[in-house]
Amino acid sequence: MTRYVIRPDVAIRLARDEAVIRDEHELLAPTLLRSQVLSQLYQAVRNGQLTSQDAERALGYVRGLRLRLLGDRVLQSVAWDVADQLGWPDTYDAEYVALTRLQGDALVTLDERLAQAAKRLVPVASIADLT
Repeated sequence: MTRYVIRPDVAIRLARDEAVIRDEHELLAPTLLRSQVLSQLYQAVRNGQLTSQDAERALGYVRGLRLRLLGDRVLQSVAWDVADQLGWPDTYDAEYVALTRLQGDALVTLDERLAQAAKRLVPVASIADLT
């Protein structure tokens, strides 16, 4: 089984595409993902990019994913170190990299800048690897 750490951008893209995740994969994310997905979908509705029905459908999809959410002290400590090592202004993205370092086989993100930075510390995979 391959364990992929996914970010909110990936969760929302999977929802938009109504993607089916292969059974041999396990999805992981920091607990932070829930709030980030909710906030990004809310912003998309406010900006007129999505209807509230589309946002609700996406939320339902993400809530239904076989997704293990983690957020313990060790993860927070490693996230702090990752953010410090990469010179990031906060720890949000660092939580995803830290979780990949601790329990994941690869990080999946659509953010190319993040992918390039993360590659210094963890393997990075594409969204196509999930489906």
